[in-house]
Amino acid sequence: MIFNSIEFLIFYPLVLLLYFVLPKQFKWPLLLAASYIFYAVWNPPLIVLILFTTAVSYVSAIIIEKTENKRRKKFWLAITLITSLGVLFFFKYFNFLADSAVSLWNLFGGEADFIALKLILPVGISFYTFQTLSYVIDVYRGDIKAERHFGWYALFVSFFPQLVAGPIERPDHLLPQLKETHKLEADNAFVGLQKMAIGFFKKIVVADLLAEFVNAVYNSPETATGLGIVIASVLFSVQIYCDFSGYTDIAIGCARVMGIRLMQNFDRPYRARSIKEFWARWHISLSTWFRDYLYIPLGGNRCSKARHYFNLFVVFFVSGLWHGASWTFVIWGCLHGIYQIIGMMTKKPRLALHKALHIKEDSLFLALWQRFWTFVLVCFSWIFFRANSTADLGVLLKNLFTGWNLEAMSETVSSMGITLTAVIVTVLSIVILSMLDSICSDTALYEKGTASRQYTVVWITLAVAAAWCLLLSVGGASAFIYFQF
Repeated sequence: MIFNSIEFLIFYPLVLLLYFVLPKQFKWPLLLAASYIFYAVWNPPLIVLILFTTAVSYVSAIIIEKTENKRRKKFWLAITLITSLGVLFFFKYFNFLADSAVSLWNLFGGEADFIALKLILPVGISFYTFQTLSYVIDVYRGDIKAERHFGWYALFVSFFPQLVAGPIERPDHLLPQLKETHKLEADNAFVGLQKMAIGFFKKIVVADLLAEFVNAVYNSPETATGLGIVIASVLFSVQIYCDFSGYTDIAIGCARVMGIRLMQNFDRPYRARSIKEFWARWHISLSTWFRDYLYIPLGGNRCSKARHYFNLFVVFFVSGLWHGASWTFVIWGCLHGIYQIIGMMTKKPRLALHKALHIKEDSLFLALWQRFWTFVLVCFSWIFFRANSTADLGVLLKNLFTGWNLEAMSETVSSMGITLTAVIVTVLSIVILSMLDSICSDTALYEKGTASRQYTVVWITLAVAAAWCLLLSVGGASAFIYFQF
């Protein structure tokens, strides 16, 4: 089930009604059943994978906590890693790695044919797998106690607002909240519905509109011009931000109405002054997950420079692979790793240059300059992310640097289907989006709600419902980009 669908329009209010009406002892079974229904609407048989991953991690964590034997602890941790990552590998990466192995074998003179398995990629498998892994690793480290109640733990893994595209929650943050008694409060309803309304605006009004222009270029790379690729890549940077942060906003809003606070996943990433800062603002739950469970265990920055650079590169290599079973994603991840390594290597010379030119680090000019070039680097990397295949990527990069003849450039706008109306709507949408992001960035102001705003809640609810109905009447709901991960 996707948020921008008629099914969810019926499902969510019904769940809310029952959640606030039922006694406390029936709330967790309701949410657990609702979460499994939410997932099963897409493909019922694959609910077995969530149950399997949940059961293995649940049992492993309890055994790890009970035993004093370090070898046995490591054994059960390994069991969880092997089973959870094994399921993820089989469904998401088997065909990709098998195809890559066959291609490499044939490159060196061998003869082999690749027969792809007809596997369905389970929606959200990367998200709930990482959530179970963080739980077991935290128990192994002694940071948290193992949850004995299977129902509560299963709900933590499958809580429907963030099940298929995050944010990737930590057990010490979400589990205690799920166990608390929540009542319908005007403040939570106001903040939650407002967050949902912003999320739907990002997805329906901005992301889905820009998708048409982006697809016109990336789905026909042979005819793309250099200017077209530049325009499409800039628009895609806005599209993917609105699509993914829009989902996160809706998820956070859904949970907040119920009194549950999910973690922030975005913080105006395109205001970043460096690639390092970009990743501190983009997909925060994933960035911090890799920091805590991969980067720091590898040694982090408490090692030689060469090892530090290696650790960074490994993290971004894995991050690229996490995003998708394609070399385009792997290259995208590696590119961001290289960006960061170069940034660290050139930090001292850049600071010396600023000092020599009498440019203060907090000057507006320097901030704008750094934001501009960070955005350029991020947009360039999005080409690798958005390309449909490595073959398309090669064509796009070639045309990006060579397709700049005047005749082709003049036809770019019309070939992308961009009209004056579309330009006006896009510009106004982005301006409104920037204003909304600025308002919501002030946490104290945003979180402050009062009972006097209860009538505003009604209007926001009607506005969200109207947006859904308008969307559905135009031609159906489009899936969120990060559902494929």
